Amino acid sequence: MNAASGANGPPLRVTIIGTGLIGGSIGLGLRRAGWTVHAVDRDPSVAERAVEIGAADAIGRDPDADLTVIATPVGAVAELAAEALAGTSGAVTDVGSTKLDVCRAVDHPRFIGGHPMAGSEQDGIFGADGDLFSGATWVLTPGEVGEGKPFTRVRRMVRTLGAEAVTLGPREHDQMVALVSHVPHLTAASLMVLADDATDEHRALLRLAAGGFRDMTRISAGRPTIWPDICVSNKTAIAAGLDRLIESLSAMRDHVVAADGEAVLEVLERARDARMNLPTGYAVADELVEMSIPIPDQPGEIAAIASLATELDVNLLDLELTHSGEGRRGVLITVIDAARQERFFGALVARGYRPRVRVLD
Repeated sequence: MNAASGANGPPLRVTIIGTGLIGGSIGLGLRRAGWTVHAVDRDPSVAERAVEIGAADAIGRDPDADLTVIATPVGAVAELAAEALAGTSGAVTDVGSTKLDVCRAVDHPRFIGGHPMAGSEQDGIFGADGDLFSGATWVLTPGEVGEGKPFTRVRRMVRTLGAEAVTLGPREHDQMVALVSHVPHLTAASLMVLADDATDEHRALLRLAAGGFRDMTRISAGRPTIWPDICVSNKTAIAAGLDRLIESLSAMRDHVVAADGEAVLEVLERARDARMNLPTGYAVADELVEMSIPIPDQPGEIAAIASLATELDVNLLDLELTHSGEGRRGVLITVIDAARQERFFGALVARGYRPRVRVLD
């Protein structure tokens, strides 16, 4: 095992395939941090624009890339990831909104599935923003055969861009994202089309659209061309989410028809409380501890510990893998909030690990 570092390590070399909004934003953020970035796009003029705005140093694949990022629609990821794995010895990741199909298709120890939970109504390279991922959640879905070094490289990129890396299984990711991203987007689009249809009879309707309507339908202004692939690759989870939404709307309709004000109020109050308690991001704690965890040199160990941290709502503020003098073993060094120390420590011990803790000044 080789040592890996957090966002403060030496700059790496990265190839970004697909330099639209997400790929261009990744390039801008990484170049600002001193990374060397190569850009590839099916439209040569887009790759040229990426160089012009400072999102890339050069055009074309870098054979010495430490990391390749596939930033294309989901349907193209598997083929491009296979090409990148064959053409380089570095880690490969993607930014697609669905993960199960991709991770099944690219079952390779150097591939780490990824999904940044960030976006913009801006489209393409012209909307690229190096701060797009600051404070965002970035999901990583390493497979069971995943190696430690590729995972730490991808996680380092995420931290360099200012995002929080959380680890989930591909199926779990797709189920969760269907509820918090895919179903809301399709709902917003349906509501916007409903209002647009009504303008045929009521020309002034959209002029009356107040802030609430605009906020609720804002995401429908996003690029529509990525959504057919998303709906196909995550159809089961999306359909289940839509079914639950339809049931909720039917229940609300019944309350309204029955003039049951108390039932309506109960739903609205519950919704308000839940909305008020939504996390607004992550913050670095005032008191930190370093937890050193001896692990065997085998695939999936780092991913298992990172997934456990996600389950326990423990933010891994830094992560480093070092050699150990104990044969085929290594030591995973993590930095966490001191307030979460007992929870994480106990869970690790229960799973057979023997962590050591050091308070950081």
